[in-house]
Amino acid sequence: DLESLPLDDEATYELLGRGDTLGVFQLDGGPMRDLLRRMQPTEFNDIVAVLALYRPGPMGMNAHNDYADRKNGRQAVKPIHPELEEPLREILAETHGLIVYQEQIMFIAQKVASYTMGKADALRKAMGKKKLEVLEAEYKGFYEGMTANGFSEKAVKALWDTILPFAGYAFNKSHAAGYGLVSYWTAYLKANYPAEYMAGLLTSVGDDKDKAAVYLADCRKLGITVLPPDVNESLVNFASVGKDIRFGLGAVRNVGANVVGSLIGTRSGKGKFTDFSDYLNKIDIAACNKKVTESLIKAGAFDSLGHARKGLFLVHTDAVDSVLGTKKAEAMGQFDLFGGDDGCTEAVFTIKVPDDEWEDKHKLALEREMLGLYVSGHPLNGVAHLLAAQVDTQIPAILDGDVANETQVRVGGILAAVNRRVNKNGMPWASAQLEDLTGGIEVMFFPHAYSTFGADIADDAVVLINAKVAIRDDRISLIANELVVPDFSSAQVNRPLAVSLPTRQCTIDKVSALKQVLARHPGTSQVHLRLISGDRITTLELDSSLRVTMSPALMGDLKELLGPGCLGG
Repeated sequence: DLESLPLDDEATYELLGRGDTLGVFQLDGGPMRDLLRRMQPTEFNDIVAVLALYRPGPMGMNAHNDYADRKNGRQAVKPIHPELEEPLREILAETHGLIVYQEQIMFIAQKVASYTMGKADALRKAMGKKKLEVLEAEYKGFYEGMTANGFSEKAVKALWDTILPFAGYAFNKSHAAGYGLVSYWTAYLKANYPAEYMAGLLTSVGDDKDKAAVYLADCRKLGITVLPPDVNESLVNFASVGKDIRFGLGAVRNVGANVVGSLIGTRSGKGKFTDFSDYLNKIDIAACNKKVTESLIKAGAFDSLGHARKGLFLVHTDAVDSVLGTKKAEAMGQFDLFGGDDGCTEAVFTIKVPDDEWEDKHKLALEREMLGLYVSGHPLNGVAHLLAAQVDTQIPAILDGDVANETQVRVGGILAAVNRRVNKNGMPWASAQLEDLTGGIEVMFFPHAYSTFGADIADDAVVLINAKVAIRDDRISLIANELVVPDFSSAQVNRPLAVSLPTRQCTIDKVSALKQVLARHPGTSQVHLRLISGDRITTLELDSSLRVTMSPALMGDLKELLGPGCLGG
């Protein structure tokens, strides 16, 4: 019963503090997860506040970071005006001295200007409309009410100037609390029942393979093993199996609902399949299909029977042909018509399956072809962390709309589905799918870029790409302007992070802000600051206390502070 859940579950707040909220209601996006890590929620009011603050208005005034910093003691709680510190203490206590909710504006007007509830609501509405003549009229009454209560003109102006911009975007707390409750419930389920929750999430996204890839990567991060489909174990949809998740048979390409229903029904009625021969003997005509069998083989659905996938692939066509006549006869009822009651006339088919097996790389490619995802492994396993240290943006952040149109990004992954073309002017270009452990996105290599590094554009190539985000009619892709085949040698992997900055921009404030960014990403990688003045470059090795963990989050923070070119060169 969700409504009876305690709102102080420790595991839930630990999950929120880690930002492990992919798939959690309203808390799913990358910037939101970053804010949660910065805020470290410890009570339900923090969840309500983060939902109210994570919108363009509050974020434009940096209210979301102010809340996080004040909550965690990184910023002092400052009164709007010394005269107002005590009168507003109770109203603003839960939001650390910040005006966040519409209700707070109404309570403030009642407290310091002696407004009635009706008049306070009228003030809120007037501020929301932002009409100058209406606001001027409201200010007159607000001023008179406050001065009558003994507040100075400076205090009145300070409060009005604070309330006015907030009123236009201040959120209704009751609405935020309603959303917050659902956010808490879903976070609670993910924290306490991770396999069950993630199985439900994977089922909910259906054929959206990009979203499924994101959740699959999150499962790996959470220590949940996602098992391939299995003719003996899988249901129609994803299902939790202890601490793991089993792929549903319904997710396999070319395997329709009627086939899945037939397989599950056969398994239930005749018992689990002991080997491939037993499988072919037990299934009915609905599942006795070469295309279906081939798809199940490639997806790994027969692995638990002890057969090699390639071996099954080599014999499945002849095997299906051998039993098809019997299955058709069964379907027509011929055995019932001419056979006895003991069923002795039913033929028993046997076949020897070779031990031949595909290379892992080929197995994974076929697995992806059938499931739309890599399941039993991934071609990037072993190098993904090295790629992550050299990119500034993750693919899901782009697909989720967290990155604006025409933003320059650096992404990395493996190329697939490379398609070489020629435009109307006879110039060659190409498109491809770039995939990492978390998702995939289409990349366009137009003629200029193609002419420069077209030779490196190939299926299964592991690459780093500098590109521009292109959003058109809700379709998101990347336009590449540079491609690099990364060097994973020890010397390159252990290189320091080089951050470039024009010497004229190297101010005390900029350096202080840079230190704050680096301090938020502590690690073992040395940082070099390259000061650029014309053709002259001065490289400074920063103090060891500012060593970092190279990650997309760090790269994104640096680009936001110093500009998109700060990581080049």
